[in-house]
Amino acid sequence: MDAKITLSFDKQIIEKAKRYAETQNISLSRLMEHLLDKITSNQYQSLEDFPVSDWVNSVAEGNAEYKTTPKKRSALKNEYKNRKK
Repeated sequence: MDAKITLSFDKQIIEKAKRYAETQNISLSRLMEHLLDKITSNQYQSLEDFPVSDWVNSVAEGNAEYKTTPKKRSALKNEYKNRKK
C-alpha cells in the first residue's frame, strides 16, 4: 500500500533527478522508494557504507553532507517553518 510523504530538496536537484528517472522509465517516487529500500535493507551500518553510484554524483551539487546528530523535535519544526518563508 502506498503512503504519501513530503520532502524538500533543492529545485535543481529535483529537476535532475526527474530527468534521470525519466531516462529509466520510472517515476521519481519509485526511484526514491528504491533508494530508501536499499538504504534500509540492513546491509549498511551507516550512510558512509552505502555505495554511491555515478548518477547520484551527477545529480548532487558539491560534497554530500550527512547530518547524523539527532535534532530535537522543536528544532526540526522551527527549521521546517523557516524554510516555508
